[in-house]
Amino acid sequence: MPEKFIGEVLGTMILILLGDGVVAGVLLAKTKANMTTGVGNSNGWIVITMAWAFAVFSGIAVAGTFTGAHINPAVTLAVYLDSTVNAGKFGVDSLIVYWAGQMVGAMIGAFLVFLHYYPHWAETEDKGLKLAVFCTAPAIRNPLWNLVSEIIGTFALVFVGFSLAGGASPAIGGALAWGLLVLVIGLALGPTTGYAINPARDLGPRIMHAILPIPGKGGSDWEYSWIPVVGPLIGGSLGFLAFNYLITGFVAKIIA
Repeated sequence: MPEKFIGEVLGTMILILLGDGVVAGVLLAKTKANMTTGVGNSNGWIVITMAWAFAVFSGIAVAGTFTGAHINPAVTLAVYLDSTVNAGKFGVDSLIVYWAGQMVGAMIGAFLVFLHYYPHWAETEDKGLKLAVFCTAPAIRNPLWNLVSEIIGTFALVFVGFSLAGGASPAIGGALAWGLLVLVIGLALGPTTGYAINPARDLGPRIMHAILPIPGKGGSDWEYSWIPVVGPLIGGSLGFLAFNYLITGFVAKIIA
């Protein structure tokens, strides 16, 4: 079990280092990638979504050999539900170990982004941009519809992801497919809330934003923080249920 924990730590660390790293590069002042921002900057959005897709690819490549590379508590919950329904061996103990590894990895990745861009925090006046490096926020703040967006985005992630993987957790061979899936989710469904679609990806870095000595930072928007956690967990569970009972069940009936 220690190798599972370490695998998820390392995979999620790389995911956040590269994913939050591209956001920092686009948003923070005086970087060579700065695209002076705002909600309407489509060029910056394409750069961010592309890099997040390859960050997912990289995280899966790192963790795949050890864990199947969940690097996302919503995916781990879906795998746990799959194991529970289909008499698998992924129990509560594995669920806890994976979730712990993902949270630790996300926090380490966020800390590395903080270090990497250290001189740029003081050069950036906008507190909102600093927070955006670490965690998501909605374009229009409406808790109900923000929650719906995160549910739908994570539903698509798990439903399509399980279809790609044939119901198994993603292995290293599927890293590119999962990266492309996250790319299309980001482009198609991400503009409403920033597509956390991963509780650890949002909560771990948000915690680091709160505790790190970032010059001129504002609050960490804890009022919103439950949505990128609860939404993906609900969406991932619905994605599994749809896959298990609609896709798998339908195919089983045809074969029978």
